[in-house]
Amino acid sequence: MNKKTNLSELPADLPTPIDDGACDHLLGMHLPDISLAATQGAEVNLSLLRGLTVIYIYPMTGRPDTPLPDGWDQIPGARGCTPQACAFRDHNAELNQLNARVFGLSTQSGDHQSEAAQRLHLPFALLSDEPLAFTKKLSLPTMDIEGQTLIKRITLICDGSEIVQVFYPVFPPDASATQVINWLHR
Repeated sequence: MNKKTNLSELPADLPTPIDDGACDHLLGMHLPDISLAATQGAEVNLSLLRGLTVIYIYPMTGRPDTPLPDGWDQIPGARGCTPQACAFRDHNAELNQLNARVFGLSTQSGDHQSEAAQRLHLPFALLSDEPLAFTKKLSLPTMDIEGQTLIKRITLICDGSEIVQVFYPVFPPDASATQVINWLHR
């Protein structure tokens, strides 16, 4: 582990991820019938929701009291989960006005996500796919870091259970909410 880092700031030299085609299959797919633990209490089954849903999928949120994994800033697409979450938080009202609900999703535990949701004052739920059931069903791209399987950063827009837009790779992560809003305005 490296030294503590300001999780809210993106380094100027953040490497740009490349589109490796790992999400080309997602457009038009339907979300799997899987319930996920949510930070706002009950489980959420995304496949049962109607209307527009934005799911920003991220590797992991760091914690202020815990150093990030060694070399985290040099892994393309890894760094920026906190700025991405804060951007969706800051644009949540606008997304709601566009009739879109927001969820964040990662493989982190519910406890870890609850800490992040509270610390960042998120008005939407973070979902945990710690058992990787959702990830495997959709064949989402992952990376293994220090013994953890993490999902690469992706943003999905769904109409009902159908994936109607895929943003991958997502870069810079703090512009993800704006990309979604721009797409929804079309």
